[in-house]
Amino acid sequence: MAPTLSLTPAPHPQAATLALALAAAAAPPLLAWNTAPSSTFLNQALALGLWGAFVCAAALAAPGASMRWYRHRPTAAPLAALALLALSVLWSWGPGSLPSGLALQALGLIAAAALLLQAGAAARGAGPALTAAFFAGWVLAGLLCAAIGALQVFAPQWVDGDWIARSTLPGRAVGNLRQPNHLSSLLLWAAIAVVALVELRRIGPRTAAALFTLMIFAVVLTASRTGVVGVALLALWGLADRRLLRPTRRLLFAAPLLYALAWWALAAWADAGAHRFGGTERLAEADLSASRFGIWANTLALIRAQPWAGVGFGEFNFAWTLTPFPGRPTAFFDHAHNLPLHLAAELGLPLAAAVMALLLWALAQAVRRSAADAGARAALMMVLMIGLHSLLEYPLWYSYFLLPTAWAWGLALASSPSTPRVTTAARPSTARVLGGSMLMLAAAVSVLDYMRVAAIFSAPQDAAPLAERVARGQRSLLFAHHADYAAVTALGPRRADDAAFAGATHYLLDGRLLQAWARALAASGRDDEARHVTARLREFSARSDAGADFFADCAKPASAAAFQCNEPQRAWGWRELSPR
Repeated sequence: MAPTLSLTPAPHPQAATLALALAAAAAPPLLAWNTAPSSTFLNQALALGLWGAFVCAAALAAPGASMRWYRHRPTAAPLAALALLALSVLWSWGPGSLPSGLALQALGLIAAAALLLQAGAAARGAGPALTAAFFAGWVLAGLLCAAIGALQVFAPQWVDGDWIARSTLPGRAVGNLRQPNHLSSLLLWAAIAVVALVELRRIGPRTAAALFTLMIFAVVLTASRTGVVGVALLALWGLADRRLLRPTRRLLFAAPLLYALAWWALAAWADAGAHRFGGTERLAEADLSASRFGIWANTLALIRAQPWAGVGFGEFNFAWTLTPFPGRPTAFFDHAHNLPLHLAAELGLPLAAAVMALLLWALAQAVRRSAADAGARAALMMVLMIGLHSLLEYPLWYSYFLLPTAWAWGLALASSPSTPRVTTAARPSTARVLGGSMLMLAAAVSVLDYMRVAAIFSAPQDAAPLAERVARGQRSLLFAHHADYAAVTALGPRRADDAAFAGATHYLLDGRLLQAWARALAASGRDDEARHVTARLREFSARSDAGADFFADCAKPASAAAFQCNEPQRAWGWRELSPR
């Protein structure tokens, strides 16, 4: 069926739409304040609510975008990939042992990504104004985050820790998200957005050159290895995309040179006085992979052991921690830091191959369909940039990256209307308005639910006793696993089959939790299982101080019989140890 087209051109987004585009991109990475147990939850909740509001406003301001598509929906492939992921969550939750809170969070974000994907595809029919508003938001985000990064490097004494986060990596910009790689990817998105606004004739070449140079300079301040590769991708874009304006291509070609000049200037500045530039210290690090080679090797071993069904969605940390890996990385990883490897480990090779094939097909389709539209090509570059980051980390596990990626991918995938059939009516999409409203409601409800758990870790002076706060937190719909963690680590040992261990151990097994679990296993007479758990802790402590106090007495003859001082008598599979 041919697409429909309104006789009235799609109007420019109203002021509210532009304001929400700016807020959705810029506000989540600017929020410095968070409360334990998560350092990014409020940023993610803010992103969920604001992107939902943006979807609503865009649907109301550009009703002409609610057209039918020619032949087939352009987002079919990524939607199918999301559907497969949702099924894997349900399988890991039902027959598996994934806590309900973690399963509901994953399903909610998958649904949100599907909505943003559709909204981005619809925006292709709304004219360039809505696309320009989206990119303007990322330029604003880049400008503000670059300013924060500059303060963290050049004037750390001015940083208060409340409005601007203190950098825990001296001489490096980490932004208010406190992660240099996240800041780097955000700044690279901002650089792409600058290019898009030039191509859409929203800013001039001189303004673009100044903004682009600032973004590249701020990327250098992060000293992110991912940022180096991302800058190279910008240059490749300029080389491959001959449809770009000549000044734009020159700017992209210059990206590696700008990066090198900024690096040289900062290194010289650091050498000239008592200043620190974290980039030079990064170059001197012995492990340039930051333990990624180690975790990738361990992930491949998990895949070889369970190639068909995987360990289950969300169970990577549990399976990896409880599987013997002498010489393992000493950090407590909850992700493989490589999207294809992580999916293969959790979903199994057949399902992971199907998901990756759908995503790669969607990328290929986006390349073909976006060829004639500069804004859509810039959106595709945002997807490729975060995809590159996903080969080294897991940015798509954060809503402030996942949701805009889905919107940009939808924009790049949307087919251009072919032989349109003119109609006289264009109505706002009820589905998108309702979906965006649901995201806003979900964000508000999740914050209220989270605060029940946050009260355990950051209690006011008139707070209830800890045990009461923990019990209240364990009734949380989405975050009970955090309260379970407090129950088994702060309230004393519990029985090994306690439901609290079933929740806490499937979120993140760290040294403190491993010790509490081992003691509980031993207390219930399951000494050999306790020895297996402590053997895994000993692997972490071999090259760090994880569990040092736990093993301190093992050198004394009187402690020779203690469970933590002996190896297990048989090999225990990680599934056997899973609390139910």
